[in-house]
Amino acid sequence: MAPDPAFSGPLFALALFVAGLAVGSFLNVVIHRLPAGESVLLPGSRCLACAAPIRVRDNLPVISWLRLGGRCRDCRARIPVRYPLVEVLTGVLFWWAPEGGDPALAVSRVVLLSLLLALAMTDWERMVLPDPLTLPGAALGLALAGPRSDLDLLTSAAGALLGAGLLFLLRALWLRFRGVEAVGLGDVKLLLLIGAFLGPAPALAAVALAAALGVLAAGPLLLLGRIRRDTPLPFGTLLALGAGAVFVVSTGV
Repeated sequence: MAPDPAFSGPLFALALFVAGLAVGSFLNVVIHRLPAGESVLLPGSRCLACAAPIRVRDNLPVISWLRLGGRCRDCRARIPVRYPLVEVLTGVLFWWAPEGGDPALAVSRVVLLSLLLALAMTDWERMVLPDPLTLPGAALGLALAGPRSDLDLLTSAAGALLGAGLLFLLRALWLRFRGVEAVGLGDVKLLLLIGAFLGPAPALAAVALAAALGVLAAGPLLLLGRIRRDTPLPFGTLLALGAGAVFVVSTGV
């Protein structure tokens, strides 16, 4: 069956990209507010430096940041480049999501990669992986597994339990014999989410890739004396990067 012209072509791709920019703008709110325990809905957007409300014309994704030169209109404080970066990445994600996949897989791409993007940033900036993202995200992974052509509910559940279980066991053993936490419970919940969307083998591949990225990142810093062996690292960020890479490769076209 030929694709419906209304859901293909450059105009549809542009509409998806613009929708992604808008979702990325909301993700920026989530990244900033959830770790602080604030509502992501109220109050409206405001400058982080002077608390001035953001005008509608200054709240357009990417465009407003460029027009204002990356600064607040009122106090001229810098607006982090993370804001347009997250918006553009989410726009590209929305544009790519429908490629070569069934509707359930396209929705899974949007949901998982949006969650991983938000979680990678919260862990990088605050060393926090908020439960309101990981736990409902894992439930969504299980719910979407049934309709997907590349996954089923049993495989999704096995991935969630195996991934989270192994990481929880590692955490318990490290705490028992070394007296320190190798990973936090937030990382365990994140792997619950990852396993639900990827299944067992890809979830383990994501952990292996995250560990390799950690060695590559921390090794030079240890040698240079910039960090110590007990310095906490944002392993959730590495897990999100590893899972995103594995998911894109395994479901890409």
